[in-house]
Amino acid sequence: MSEHRRYLLDSDVFIAAKNAYYAFPICPGFWESLIHHHNSGSVFSIDKVQSELLAGRPEEDLVQWVQSELPAGFFLRTGGGDVTSAYSKIMLWAQRNTQYSAPAKAKFATEADGWLVAFAYTHGHIVVTNEQPRPDSKSRILLPDVCDEFKVPYLNTFEMLKELTVRLIYNPSHPQPASR
Repeated sequence: MSEHRRYLLDSDVFIAAKNAYYAFPICPGFWESLIHHHNSGSVFSIDKVQSELLAGRPEEDLVQWVQSELPAGFFLRTGGGDVTSAYSKIMLWAQRNTQYSAPAKAKFATEADGWLVAFAYTHGHIVVTNEQPRPDSKSRILLPDVCDEFKVPYLNTFEMLKELTVRLIYNPSHPQPASR
């Protein structure tokens, strides 16, 4: 692929992975691939996502991984003027949109999603989320629907991994845990 694509990961990418299909003890290669592709300039997230991830219990493996394994520049800062301006437009759109309930708007205002779209919009990143679009939703403002509104590209985790040509390969020589 000649074009260098940059991906911006949503909190749910990390949380769903650690809770299910890419749990740390099952699939360390997933987590290593995120760091590898970050170091090659392709995979990032934002400071607001970092805050959401660090809100977990200190002993959780995801919290520990974020604190000890991720390179310093993984979480990009959202405080720039262009990003803040784009975020204001997104929040204004959400608040003025009569489709969504007041609780949906209030929840959206407290989450990282608006900041993700603003950063991706401003810097040309692709949002990576496991959320599915639901343009008729009233009770929740979903990240893909916001991306569609602001013409920001998005993918799910599997599509990103495929584009990055990540291969998670079983190694039979790796020590296996004792059977119970």
